[in-house]
Amino acid sequence: MTIRVAVAGASGYAGGETLRLLAGHPEVEVGALTAHSNAGSPLGAHQPHLRSLADRVLLPTTVENLVGHDVVVLALPHGASGEIAAQLPDDVLVLDLGADHRLSSAHDWERFYGSAHAGTWPYGLPELLLTEHPGAGASETKQREKLAGARRIAVPGCNVTAVTLGIQPGVASGVVDATDVVAVLANGYSGAGKALKPHLLASEGLGSAQPYAVGGTHRHIPEITQNLRAAGAPEVRISFTPVLVPMARGILATVTAPLAAAVRDLPAPEVATQVRRAWDDAYGGEPFVQLLPEGQWPGTAMTLGANTALVQVAVDHAAGRVVTVTALDNLVKGTAGAAVQSMNIALGLPQAAGLTTEGVAP
Repeated sequence: MTIRVAVAGASGYAGGETLRLLAGHPEVEVGALTAHSNAGSPLGAHQPHLRSLADRVLLPTTVENLVGHDVVVLALPHGASGEIAAQLPDDVLVLDLGADHRLSSAHDWERFYGSAHAGTWPYGLPELLLTEHPGAGASETKQREKLAGARRIAVPGCNVTAVTLGIQPGVASGVVDATDVVAVLANGYSGAGKALKPHLLASEGLGSAQPYAVGGTHRHIPEITQNLRAAGAPEVRISFTPVLVPMARGILATVTAPLAAAVRDLPAPEVATQVRRAWDDAYGGEPFVQLLPEGQWPGTAMTLGANTALVQVAVDHAAGRVVTVTALDNLVKGTAGAAVQSMNIALGLPQAAGLTTEGVAP
């Protein structure tokens, strides 16, 4: 079985990382590569590390250049995917790495993105917990069941993936209160894309940590809220603060929430046991989301180049809060790896085809 895959936006970080993974996928043949301002130039001028594809010439991003493939990956700026996707045949699997089709609420889209909502597609986070009645013994399914056979998939935001995977087991199990979630993330610069902006220059970023989108303005907030509601939270309030730190890749997300009333007054050892069991139950057997052994904390270097999210959880008994730390590579599990993993599920391939859990060190 050979799957022909076209990538629109191949000269950007997300498109390039998708191509890196597809080039090693045993079932994939890389088809058309397209770009906007870089059309007409060789891919190697923009992605010199992709040696097997370096001589390929980038075509203009048009529907005509994307049709005729089994899969089309849209690694385009927010707001640019909807029009193109609407013109692609229904039997083509389209993976949108942008935000255009992630949100179910048109109101939230218009509020945070300022344009018309393009519609809602199946959400490409296979490990997302779907829980109607949170608490002990709650019946849970996972989003991967909705991806099998899908022909349109919205790939999650990288920050969203880190926060969701970090705290959702506590929400689904009923051990945390989702009305006071606090998330602070250390983000690598590749998450901001290749745009030439003064604050993204090395002379500005090296040796400095810079917060951005502070005070409830980040566009990933409604997506995180949507996910935690899917995990069973009747109400979600989140304070979300991302911080750029001087590294090319990676997200380290520290997420805390109060202990739920049902467990707050239990003896400390029992609380700790219940909390850890919730995370262990959620991710036991998952190939790409792993709860680390007690006492070992994740770092971004542990996930570089891999489709893994590494998670640790602890209870701050004095503060009455659960603390989780999640590390992932924003370009792999946060973007391109999630796309390939979702593609595999949608097409009935082994989930791990073309993906690895082995990082790159040092």
